[in-house]
Amino acid sequence: MTTPHQPPSADDLLMGGGGPPSAKFPVLGYENAGRIVGKPTVEQQRDYDTDEPLYWADGKPRWQIVVTLATGERDPEISDDDGIRRLFIKGQMKTAVQAALKTAKAEGLEEGGHLTVTYTADGAQPNPKKNPPKQYTARYVTAANAELMAPEPVKHPPVAAAASAPQSPAATPALSPEQIAAVLAQLGLAAPTVPPPL
Repeated sequence: MTTPHQPPSADDLLMGGGGPPSAKFPVLGYENAGRIVGKPTVEQQRDYDTDEPLYWADGKPRWQIVVTLATGERDPEISDDDGIRRLFIKGQMKTAVQAALKTAKAEGLEEGGHLTVTYTADGAQPNPKKNPPKQYTARYVTAANAELMAPEPVKHPPVAAAASAPQSPAATPALSPEQIAAVLAQLGLAAPTVPPPL
């Protein structure tokens, strides 16, 4: 039996937290990946601004799956960040995860399985006042195969740093004076003469 909104754990409530941080997809191509820790749960979706529970037009609750991943993420603004992130699976992300499960011949998400979700595109923007809906792809490796097949967790640099980091040009190997002379000779040009040092 599911409840409309899962309460936090006793430890989270005592320590003032609401559970692990949410997995974020700040830029196109961003990926959240990791081993599933704990059994996935079902919660009712909440309005982002008011935190009120959401319902479909027919009055049925709008559900989402909450999966906790051990990722390679480390946020310097979170003290003692252990990389644990909560992934809220709904909408098009749910479709992507369903396709990944089918490809992996899995019957569902399981503790110990490895899930990768990547932000790959923006969908049509029905409301110009809101951001376009993000589109995702997903990969899943069952718990039985995760030890052998799961990739290492991706360690992203902080998004601000990644966006502002200068792009270094590819290194060009230096040519020796003999190599330069040979190239010039092939082109029918004389090698420049270098005056002797004073």
